[in-house]
Amino acid sequence: MIGLLKSDKVRSLTKPPRLKFGDRIAAVSPSYGGPGRFPWRYEAGKRQLQESFGVELVEMPHTLAPPDWIAANPRARAEDIMEAFADPTIKGIVATIGGDDSIRLIPYLDLDVIRKSPKVFLGFSDTTTLHMACLAAGITSFYGPSILAGFAENGGMHDYTIAGIRKALFQTEPIGLIERNNEGWTAERLEWANPKLQAKRRKLQPPTAPRTLQGSGSATGRLIGGCAEVLEMVKGTAWWPKPSDWDGAILFYETSEDAPPPKFIKYWFRNLAAQSVLTALNGIILARADPQGDVTYQGRFEEAVLEILAEEKLGELPVLSDLDFGHTQPMITLPYGVRARIDCEDATLTVTESGVT
Repeated sequence: MIGLLKSDKVRSLTKPPRLKFGDRIAAVSPSYGGPGRFPWRYEAGKRQLQESFGVELVEMPHTLAPPDWIAANPRARAEDIMEAFADPTIKGIVATIGGDDSIRLIPYLDLDVIRKSPKVFLGFSDTTTLHMACLAAGITSFYGPSILAGFAENGGMHDYTIAGIRKALFQTEPIGLIERNNEGWTAERLEWANPKLQAKRRKLQPPTAPRTLQGSGSATGRLIGGCAEVLEMVKGTAWWPKPSDWDGAILFYETSEDAPPPKFIKYWFRNLAAQSVLTALNGIILARADPQGDVTYQGRFEEAVLEILAEEKLGELPVLSDLDFGHTQPMITLPYGVRARIDCEDATLTVTESGVT
């Protein structure tokens, strides 16, 4: 049982209160100004979020600003986040979209404000940076859909995504077994710039089950991870997890729609090896990658990871792949710093601890 070999010493994080019907949720634009570029899609995401969960989505002062203005004003983006955390009437915060420069918020975020006012924070992709900020502040956050990518899904949200959010954010019981996605999956491109396509459903590929790439038995640990390219931006900063945070953890790892070459994945995993992160882990879970039309990409992505694990004599470390998180739809919502279990024999992930109180 690999999960019993390491100590799982990741520090206990403060959990935010669960969301409830009628709660006010803040929409923030921490990176790309997508709502200002695609207001019709933002409005669709806002409507679908409110209708599916019975909450009120409110904008912060700069959420809807034009993309060029958002890009030029990282301090204003940070101020929106700080105001949302500090406002006691706001019970949760969700990113409108990812991007590529939320790392620029580091000089302007006050982790004490986040620490003193824990609340649900949700997003993925470039929002990985802010999840690392929450981890540094000592609170649990949630890797899941954003307003434009997830809540604004063309033709309506997927039931699988809705169920995952309810379990992760609205109930205090542990998420439990991550159920198999029987709806199928999609990374089809439908132009957001064409409002007429908002009502058109994207084509779903046949559903696939997670697979065990290596390892046996089960492994337990606390979930830490995010988007590969963004993790690279965070490395070496004050928000990068401490060595003790990785001790006995389960790394969840995905790539963006940029589909970085697998040789880059090898470079980045060698860096994790050099930091002694890989040897500290109890397991790894890999997302279904956005293939960008390349049907070989997932396999080459997985081979790159396994190659570096073999280099490090970690051929028995449990690794699951093809999980529904990150740049795929529908998606699950994963809580940071919360205990989970990999079962290699049936290729399943079970989240055994709640992320909210």
